[in-house]
Amino acid sequence: MSYEVTATRRRPQAFEALAGQEFVAETLKNAIQSQKIAHAYLFSGPRGCGKTSTARILAKALNCANGPTATPCGKCQQCLEITKGASTDVIEIDGASNTSVNDVRQIKDEVLFPPQGSRYKIYIIDEVHMLSTSAFNALLKTIEEPPPYCIFIFATTELQKVPATIKSRCQQFNFRLVPIERVKQLLAEAAAEINIKADDEALYWVARESTGSVRDAYTLFDQVAAFSGDHITYDKIRDKLGLVGVDRLNAIFEDAAQNKTQEALLKIDEFLQNGVSIEQFIVNCTDYLRSLLLIRAGITKEALLGQSRDRYSQIVLQTWNPIQLERALSILLQLYRDIRYSLSPRYELELAFSRLSWLSQYVSPSEVKKAIDEAKSLLMQGNSSAVSGGQVPHQNTPQNVAQAQTQAPRQFISMPQNEPGQPSQPQASAPQTSANPYLNRVVTDVPRDTPQASSAPVRNIFAPPPANPAPASTPAQPQASFANQTASQQQETFAPQATTSQPNTPPQFFSAQSVPPDMGTTTDDFAPPDPTPPDAAPSVSQPSFSYGGAVPPQQTAAATPNQSDNSSDFRSIAIKELSMRDPMIGSSLLQTGEWIKSSGTVTTQVSSTFLKMQLDSHAQNISAFLSELLGEKVRFEVNLKQIVAAAPIEQNAPVQVKILCDTFKGQIIGHSKKTEQEIANETAQRNAEKANAGNSSDDEDEE
Repeated sequence: MSYEVTATRRRPQAFEALAGQEFVAETLKNAIQSQKIAHAYLFSGPRGCGKTSTARILAKALNCANGPTATPCGKCQQCLEITKGASTDVIEIDGASNTSVNDVRQIKDEVLFPPQGSRYKIYIIDEVHMLSTSAFNALLKTIEEPPPYCIFIFATTELQKVPATIKSRCQQFNFRLVPIERVKQLLAEAAAEINIKADDEALYWVARESTGSVRDAYTLFDQVAAFSGDHITYDKIRDKLGLVGVDRLNAIFEDAAQNKTQEALLKIDEFLQNGVSIEQFIVNCTDYLRSLLLIRAGITKEALLGQSRDRYSQIVLQTWNPIQLERALSILLQLYRDIRYSLSPRYELELAFSRLSWLSQYVSPSEVKKAIDEAKSLLMQGNSSAVSGGQVPHQNTPQNVAQAQTQAPRQFISMPQNEPGQPSQPQASAPQTSANPYLNRVVTDVPRDTPQASSAPVRNIFAPPPANPAPASTPAQPQASFANQTASQQQETFAPQATTSQPNTPPQFFSAQSVPPDMGTTTDDFAPPDPTPPDAAPSVSQPSFSYGGAVPPQQTAAATPNQSDNSSDFRSIAIKELSMRDPMIGSSLLQTGEWIKSSGTVTTQVSSTFLKMQLDSHAQNISAFLSELLGEKVRFEVNLKQIVAAAPIEQNAPVQVKILCDTFKGQIIGHSKKTEQEIANETAQRNAEKANAGNSSDDEDEE
């Protein structure tokens, strides 16, 4: 008996034998049993998945002596002739060889004759997409209304090339690729039929190489069985077909993962010297990296990996993260595309593995972004902790004010009231520390030898005093001019200059036009004189200003007469407080000029358009803070300084200089404005100095 290949020997002869096409088999069986047989079928799908075999099984089921039946006997004359391809009523036509319209016209003429010894006359046209457009058009009428005894079965691997007019006249069946597990099972059955022992690893490799095509799997199996003898192993396949096994791939990729470039390149040379082709080596490396990527994703299915999970290197899996494995796989896929146009494919391969050797240091853009975000969050946490003890106030709500009063209250030194003529003594207790470092300096600098006033309610330090203040304990100065001033006439200027004050004297934060020179006693560290006499009952206090929402307790501190009135302290205090709330706003305010308060508006100037836009965007928050600080509603405005551009230097330059600039494309960055007489005098002076220097050197030589 002549040798028969496995693909022909194991061709399915019944619907139950179709591997991986259960939907097609069940549909056709039900149609035959219910006698609902169509006059045209269109089978489409990849190569080697059973389209032609299904067409022959359908022909036998329709023409079987016991039929039409879903289970042809395979023993009657019609079944045997169809199996051998010798039936006169089942005509198989190769669409790739009979593409012209004349071939279709011959089919149209033959259709007129009924079948000779069978029930149906069946035309099986394989690769029908190869027919010409004229041939398709000539076939339309025939397949639309064929004789009742005629059935057409079309098979194609490229359904998109079949005209829609043909598809609409046929029942379509889409064939799928066969799963790897099913192909491996079919190969094991084929090996058992011919008494050959085969390892599962070898069969899995053959099944994976077939990519779901049963015919390709049988063809490769015959090739492997030819050189393997009685036992098919993966080692024999690797050695005979020039493959790079998993063990060798583990070794070379471990070197690459551990940055051992020299060892990896030497192993590549060894593989190529043993006859492994560059294309095959790249394919094996790509499959290996794909399997590693699947393992890192938690997939352990052997049909997908091609090998047992334990056979892959744990060093590579632990060294490279999924992002680095994706990068390595991308490098090899690009390498396979580049070698066909490369000057030397081997150079490309060595370059790729040189890049893989430092892949452990590769950082993806997503990892960089994640690191930047984490660093930003840490910096923001540290900034907020340094500014406000871990909490950054966003707005001055009553809740924030109450919280600030609880967390950071201002502390003052309580100074007892003494009789006139007796020295003042402070309390024995040490001064307490305030939450504001600037306030700590101010509180500790309060003089202790100045007469103190009695306790009085806390007032707003920037509120104007009443029109008729009562006389204070110290000699008061005339205040008629201040009392007669109206609110529209009062104007305060806060210039960004250094604070000047007497030693051990707290700075003052109010306008010289608003407070008389001799203030007398005060009710706060920085408050103007209180008109209430010491022996009078405490009156209802006005709203007090606070730093960061902290309201000072109702204690007193002394203020010496004739203190220096430096209004720039208000600007510095406001910027300091705003810097604690928002460092960006405070940094921008430091670049502003003097602050001028007039008619409920605080105005300043900046020299940069960008700085003006930045401050304008925060003007509402700054205005709210200043309103709270001053005790009245004010609006913060920023103006841009008008910079008068100086006249270009070229206008005053001599004509000769302008000619030189035009000739050599130069630019004047400065020139002398001296007259010709001055230039002549300077030249004469330099010449005289040189002559004197020469005479002195001659005298030295004579000596």
